[in-house]
Amino acid sequence: MVETDATKIMTALGKRAKAAAAAMRMTNTQHKDAALRLAAAVIRREMTEILAANAMDMKAAQANGLDAALQDRLLLTSDRVDAMAEGLEQVAALPDPVGAIDQLRYRPSGIQVGHMRVPLGVIGIIYESRPNVTADAAALCLKSGNAAILRGGSEAIHSNRAIAACLRRALVDTGLSQDAIQLIDSTDRAMVGALLQSDTFVDVIIPRGGRSLIERVSAESRVPVIKHLDGICHVYVDAAADAAMALKIALNAKTHRYGVCNAMETLLIHRDAAATNTAPIVRAMIDKGVEIRGCERTRELCADLNVGIATDEDWATEYLAPILSVRIVDDIDAAIAHIEAYGSGHTESIVTSDYEAGQRFLREVDSASVMWNASTRFADGFEYGLGAEIGISTDRLHVRGPVGLDGLTTQKWIVLGHGEIRQ
Repeated sequence: MVETDATKIMTALGKRAKAAAAAMRMTNTQHKDAALRLAAAVIRREMTEILAANAMDMKAAQANGLDAALQDRLLLTSDRVDAMAEGLEQVAALPDPVGAIDQLRYRPSGIQVGHMRVPLGVIGIIYESRPNVTADAAALCLKSGNAAILRGGSEAIHSNRAIAACLRRALVDTGLSQDAIQLIDSTDRAMVGALLQSDTFVDVIIPRGGRSLIERVSAESRVPVIKHLDGICHVYVDAAADAAMALKIALNAKTHRYGVCNAMETLLIHRDAAATNTAPIVRAMIDKGVEIRGCERTRELCADLNVGIATDEDWATEYLAPILSVRIVDDIDAAIAHIEAYGSGHTESIVTSDYEAGQRFLREVDSASVMWNASTRFADGFEYGLGAEIGISTDRLHVRGPVGLDGLTTQKWIVLGHGEIRQ
């Protein structure tokens, strides 16, 4: 397939998605929820077929030498398929943001002015490995009144086809357009490029995958992108930190899970808290199997522990592994400056009992999530009460942080009058 063929196919998909998005704007909550609940039932009913399709993908993955971690992401079991169906039911139970009106206020002219939440339109989702994203992403787009064009990884093509077929069947059986959920059926990489160039039909792109995928999407897309590249998250232990709290938060932020974007990668400690906090935290990390790379002051305070030398590259690295950088800083200004220089704008936390320091950190740290006396692991749509998330955004326009149903909508101005005219 040459690229002109990919563009032609994408144009056809885009036209159908645009028409479906127009219809979805007029679809009420009860209708959307019915489709989601039926989709869950169809997925459970078709579990044997979904698992058979996944077995084909797993066989190809093993033959192609896909690494063990990616194979685990790709694998579907009966429990994972049931969880996928349950996820659809959970999205159906979430409040519908579409049509919500807020900030309604009277103006001196007598009119009322406010905002109404409306769908974004057509959302392109590009993702890798995990076939459950087919159901998760489609469900969130559907509930928020959008149409979705899904492009999963070639390694999951059979699984994604089987899941998408269940979703589209539920749309048809509930009287909605099956074009509200479309899967790009080709594994040709040219289709990704064609999707990224489809600004006539697609309103936003959301990539879910590794850095190389997100860099390509960011570089090539003519469509607005909701994304984050890295999760270089920090915990700063202030001079007024409670030592027991600092240890608990730091351990959780780093060791709860390593390969996630909201895990702490760098620990910053105020010099006045260093003697009390550094060695106990480092020792506890090492006991958990974490490799420590520290600044010179850290190494001096932990002379009896195995602490490597941290470089500038370490401060700027998202490890996604049991490795932690530790730095002693002179004060909160130095901590904020370090985060500004090396952070990725994802999530940062301060541990302190000093009200002024906590407030300064919340105001001045420029990241999507900023926390006070809490683990960075809370930077998650479910933990924030969004019910579900489609990803994390470190951008500043439209949406920032965990992206739930509200993040898949935008606002328009509405004006309510009683015959007023402008004088």
